[in-house]
Amino acid sequence: MKKQVKTALIWSFVIVMLFIMYVPILILIIYSFTDAKALGVWNGFSFELYKNLFTDSEIMGALGNSLILAAVSATLATVLGTAAAVGIYYMKRRKKSASEFVANITMENAEIVTGVAFMMFFLAVNIHYGWAALIIAHTIITVPYVILSVTPKLSQINPNLYEAGLDLGASPVGSMLKVVVPQLIPGMLSGFIMAFTLSLDDFIVSKFINGGVETIPIYLYNALAKRGADPTLRALSSVLFVAVLSVLIALNVVSAKRRKKAVV
Repeated sequence: MKKQVKTALIWSFVIVMLFIMYVPILILIIYSFTDAKALGVWNGFSFELYKNLFTDSEIMGALGNSLILAAVSATLATVLGTAAAVGIYYMKRRKKSASEFVANITMENAEIVTGVAFMMFFLAVNIHYGWAALIIAHTIITVPYVILSVTPKLSQINPNLYEAGLDLGASPVGSMLKVVVPQLIPGMLSGFIMAFTLSLDDFIVSKFINGGVETIPIYLYNALAKRGADPTLRALSSVLFVAVLSVLIALNVVSAKRRKKAVV
């Protein structure tokens, strides 16, 4: 009986938390299909906000900047994060613990501190704020998430695969690329998606070093500050949410299929 009560309480808590998190988003999506200026007012079903969204050159420009920045930084973070994960995994215990601690600093540190640190660093080394600074910063802050995604895959593969590749005549780099890396692709893909979404979502760090490059979070901030709650932003937020959710669902489906094939 006590176990049943405990289970009911746990599920009740989960349902309440999910309700609090997702009902506002659902309301936003519903009201993106009406052209009323005020949220909560229904003027009838309409695609007018989406029409305005995709014909707004300023929003499309900011969206393009965000997608390019996220794609480039996530690709770099995936390559660097995978290499770092492999290196850390094969380190001795003390070096491994120290490296993991350093790798997690940007993930655990307050974003406002990270943003100010990047701003001062780029100023000190004379790197102009803008695309270069944004790509470097976004790559650095997303690398730890790739490491977290790849490391569990390293613990699942046969530790003798690398040595087997060497025994068969492959060079150290060749054995790593042809034998080990293919086993890490699911973790690398998960890390890439996580890095992409984090870069797409970042505001605080980007605000300090954007140098006039307007991304979607910065556009939203400026739009709300200047014009208030533009109804077109409801459509934009809905598109971003559905796009990210679709990618995550697809990733989970692919991962589940891979696990089933591995079991079989």
